[in-house]
Amino acid sequence: MSQQSNSLSQLALQKFKKDFWGVFSLGFIVFIGLISIFAYVIAPDNSQYANQMHLSIHSKKPGFAVQMLTIPQQSEIEQSFLSNVFFGKKIQDTEIPITAYSIQNNTLSYTEYASDGLEGLTKSIGMNGLSEHELISNKTFLFGTDKYGRDLLSRILVGARISFFIGFIAVFISLVIGIFMGSVAGYFGGRVDAIIMWFINVSWSIPTLLLVIAITLALGKGFWQVFIAVGLTMWVEVARVVRGQVMGVKEMQYVTAARALGFNDFRIITKHILPNIMAPVIVISAANFAAAILIESGLSFLGIGAQPPMASWGAMIKDHYNYIILGKPYLALIPGFCIMSLVMAFMLMGNALRDALDVKSS
Repeated sequence: MSQQSNSLSQLALQKFKKDFWGVFSLGFIVFIGLISIFAYVIAPDNSQYANQMHLSIHSKKPGFAVQMLTIPQQSEIEQSFLSNVFFGKKIQDTEIPITAYSIQNNTLSYTEYASDGLEGLTKSIGMNGLSEHELISNKTFLFGTDKYGRDLLSRILVGARISFFIGFIAVFISLVIGIFMGSVAGYFGGRVDAIIMWFINVSWSIPTLLLVIAITLALGKGFWQVFIAVGLTMWVEVARVVRGQVMGVKEMQYVTAARALGFNDFRIITKHILPNIMAPVIVISAANFAAAILIESGLSFLGIGAQPPMASWGAMIKDHYNYIILGKPYLALIPGFCIMSLVMAFMLMGNALRDALDVKSS
């Protein structure tokens, strides 16, 4: 039995490897996952939430370059290396975009950047023993800046963390609840099945987005509240699939043999039934990943998802959708394309898994 199971797994893996789009999508998902984990290492703006604002250079086009004056603060915030890598740097330094500067007698005079052909203010500061290279740097914004003058590329990289991890957490919650409810309903049947199916049908009848909004408002606005709310709305589909699979498998001969050997119901369900019905559950989980990303983006667009200054692709679309008709559509299209590409990757991988795990296909 073990040998047959291993051979079926190897056959499914070989079929999956032959699917170009499935393998490509898996690689893309792993790539986005690594970016989301090490976003602050890669991002040009490694401050917490990539939230360095420069209002004088707001809504600039991709490739915009400017000289940046950095005025360090006297007090420093102590942070561990891991905190810097995973949560960003708590920056107190002041950054000022400038157009020109001069140094005389240990005093730096600079002209602040001003848009629309205006002339910026000229100010002076003491250098306090700092060199020109420590104070002045050239900064290029590859994706341009948003309406608050923040680096759009950094916000995109940090925003990937929310969209990616909400899929994992929401799917994990839905699997725990859905597999438990579905397996209990399918295995025991009768009144237990009727009660659980009543809960499933009631939850199924409520529009997903409306249910998520209700749960979010009950739990409060925030990062983890959104994850929990999305997960609590996605278990229904998992439960229905598991219930149907369990009802078909529980009459098989190996389950009857397990009962005859005196195994308890918990062992029969976990050791004999669930391992044999995981193929459709894996496929539906891939689809739920995509659905969770879309739901979170919709919630952020409505303003009840991840809250500012936290970076979120949905919130970025909300902040900049007006710019589509103002000649700067990329501010909304770039995060929209990121959402579309990640969702499509999960869907293509789900389709590849479905074909690979289908034992009836050649």
